[in-house]
Amino acid sequence: MDEKELAAQFESLRPHLRSVAYRMLGSVSEADDAVQEAWFRLHRADAAEVENLKAWLTTVVARLSLDVLRTRQGRPDAPTGTRLPDPIVGTEDSPEADLLHLDSIGMALLVVLETLPAAERLAFVLHDLFAVPFEDIAPIVQRTPTAARQLASRARKRVQDTAKPQDPDLSQQRAAVDAFLAASRNGDFGALMAVLDPQVVLYSERPAQIGASIRQVTVRGAETVAKQSLFFSRQLGGERVVRVVRVNRGPGIVTYLGNEVYSVMAFTLTGGKIAEIHVLADPARLKRLALPALRD
Repeated sequence: MDEKELAAQFESLRPHLRSVAYRMLGSVSEADDAVQEAWFRLHRADAAEVENLKAWLTTVVARLSLDVLRTRQGRPDAPTGTRLPDPIVGTEDSPEADLLHLDSIGMALLVVLETLPAAERLAFVLHDLFAVPFEDIAPIVQRTPTAARQLASRARKRVQDTAKPQDPDLSQQRAAVDAFLAASRNGDFGALMAVLDPQVVLYSERPAQIGASIRQVTVRGAETVAKQSLFFSRQLGGERVVRVVRVNRGPGIVTYLGNEVYSVMAFTLTGGKIAEIHVLADPARLKRLALPALRD
């Protein structure tokens, strides 16, 4: 296989590899770094000895992702709380672009994956989301196939017990988010309570104040979430501009202050009510996402 053919095969597999790495890491930039490093390693390897290129590259990306996760989880200065994954943002009026660029995994599942130990996350992602056999997963996590199966089983139970299922009707999801926005703008506490699930959970990642370190905060319950939503709506006032978008599998909004992105919000709706809200307002992470400015 010559260099040109090898590069063409790698490019054909890039979407799959990015998908594996994104589900493992919850980070677009780190996923792209892992895929690029996999290309470097393939380039240095003897491609003629690789019998199944997709399986070989998937294993390389999985090992790289596992290393990143273990390093991230082992940092003593890591913020406490639930880390939010990078949202995959698309526009409401570009369905073709959505099919190409939006990830098919919901934010609620990604948030649960962020809470798993690294080896459990890898076993679950590779087996349950990509049908990789446990015999192939075992060497990556340095366990037996039986132990790898147990890792995936523990992760699966956590997902089943915790991740909120997303309602399938996008138009109903959009209507609920529109109602949430209208109630927030109007300061209507009762209307907010009507659209929120009583057990709604809000996850946010934002500076405690301008220039401060990032805080990961979880707020539970409709009354508390409604009060916080009204507080931030009053705080931002008429300076903000909101755009409705698609975030991963569900509805979301991008909020701008001036011409810059202030936050990305994603919503999970279950039974017609907003069951989870994810708010990413970390300026550094938003910048890395390279979202369009308001006037782009």
